[in-house]
Formats: sequence, structure tokens, C-alpha cells
Amino acid sequence: MKIKRIEHVGVVVRDLEASRRLWEDCLGIPLGGLEHSPGRPHKLALYPVGESMVELLAGIEPDSKFARMCAEGKGGINHICFEVENIDEALAELKAKGIPLIDQVARIGHGGCRIAYLDPAGTENCLIELAELPAASSHA
Repeated sequence: MKIKRIEHVGVVVRDLEASRRLWEDCLGIPLGGLEHSPGRPHKLALYPVGESMVELLAGIEPDSKFARMCAEGKGGINHICFEVENIDEALAELKAKGIPLIDQVARIGHGGCRIAYLDPAGTENCLIELAELPAASSHA
């Protein structure tokens, strides 16, 4: 498996607009993009920092996963995402090494990336996402 870089760090926030003011106005990091996929109960903001990004995630419905996490005091850093060269090979290799997977096969995530999550039970309780960027990606 070839890990290319930290693609992003995911941060769960209560209020995306308030968080945008912090990241853009106070920290001076320009917004790289906003995403909301139809049918998904969350939206996200991406902030390029060097060759990586910070991904802010906010629930848009009170009973959504990220809104519930914030209500329970579990907002903040949520996961780390590694860009891999070939996600199918990476998943097969990790599975062969005994790492439990949340996603047995890759699915489509932000920006058209193919993504999959590893089970924190096998990663020292750290939620790890793997991402294979689209061939013509404009990511950092």
C-alpha cells in the first residue's frame, strides 16, 4: 500500500457558518469549497492547508450523526484521511493483515474520491479514512 499524504483531517462542528468565520476571518485560511450531496444529512467545508486540507463536517438535521455528536459533546477532530495510490489494493492488504474494515469496498465521498473507513477497533481507536482521488482531481 502506498500512502501519498494526509489528504485531510475531518472536524465535526456544530455550526458550519460560525466555524467558517473562525477558519476564514480569524485564521485567514481561504475556503477551498463547500459540498452538500443530495440525500446526505450533512454538509462540509474544505480548507486547503499546504498539500492537505481540513474538512469541517456539520449535520443539517437535528437527528443527523454529526448534529448528535455535537449535542453529546463529541464534536471536534473526528478522523484522519490518507490519500492512497490504489484503494482496492490498500483495502485488500489491510484486510490480509487483520485490520478490520468499516467499508469492505470503496464508495464515493467528497469531490468524487473513492473512500473507505477502517474500523477504529483495529487502529488504536483512531478513525482512519482512505481516499483515492479521481484521475483529474483539483485537490491540493
